[in-house]
Amino acid sequence: MARNASNKLLQNAKKSKSDEFYTQLCDIESELKHYKAHFKDKVVFCNCDDPKVSNFFKYFSNNFESLGIKKLITSCYQEQTGELFKEETKGKGFFYEYENTTEDKKEINSPRVINFMGDGDFRSPESIELIKKADIVVTNPPFSLFREYVEQLVKYDKKFLIIGNVNAITYKEIFKLIKENKAWLGINLGRGVSGFIVPEHYELYGTEARIDESGNRVVSPNNCLWLTNLDTLKRHEDIQLKNKYYGNEDQYSKYDNYDGINVNKTKDIPADYEGAMGVPITFLHKFNPEQFEIIKFRKGDDGKDLSINGKCPYFRILIKNKRITTELN
Repeated sequence: MARNASNKLLQNAKKSKSDEFYTQLCDIESELKHYKAHFKDKVVFCNCDDPKVSNFFKYFSNNFESLGIKKLITSCYQEQTGELFKEETKGKGFFYEYENTTEDKKEINSPRVINFMGDGDFRSPESIELIKKADIVVTNPPFSLFREYVEQLVKYDKKFLIIGNVNAITYKEIFKLIKENKAWLGINLGRGVSGFIVPEHYELYGTEARIDESGNRVVSPNNCLWLTNLDTLKRHEDIQLKNKYYGNEDQYSKYDNYDGINVNKTKDIPADYEGAMGVPITFLHKFNPEQFEIIKFRKGDDGKDLSINGKCPYFRILIKNKRITTELN
């Protein structure tokens, strides 16, 4: 999908608070395969998911035994104007608890959900009672409420693996968690999240929008990420640094308002520079906390955006290398 088209789609959803993006099973499988060891004997909660249509429910119920899950809970928000529901259930959210029993297996394609008294919003008291029972939360939350959603996960000290927009990195609340090593980016980023299933009333923008073999309408924003606090081996892999600063100083501009150099691409980080460096936000996808220290985001000593010759480059994260290498092969 063209960048402008994807931004238009997501911005429209944010303005209308209509975040009806359903995650494809292929994207869930691609990410979740890296975290299998975390789920043994755990209660998993997908609190933005209708079990009748959610691919998160499908993934966890299909892999219940192989992952060793203790219980799977899914819950769904229902707007007050839900025309497809009977009058007595209109505006009521619902949830479903799956424990892989014989009865659960029989009704897996048509689970008998339990209605909340309220609308099932993740912030509602009923939903909060369910999150208290959970060990790990995995879902695609509303992008327009991402800050609030993560705040709740932190408040109740939950492990999580969730999808968000790449711009979430720039939210001060999210960046603070990453800086303090309390959250980090998952395995797949950008085009690694191949697309979302959207309702019929969404216009299919861009060249990468499509209708798949099952008739689902799919859009590919190409600007999403997984945010998590579940550890993987990948986040402890060093970035291989092949460049040197000394002898190539003219390739690295210095900031006007901060004692540091600008690095336009992660692959260009010099191995021999011990001072502060400003790197793109996509650096976080390869960030190893044992290799680098995050100093701060975007601002210079004067509180203004980092600038070079009076001009501000794209947002930068200031880092320091913990492993200075003076000799390169």
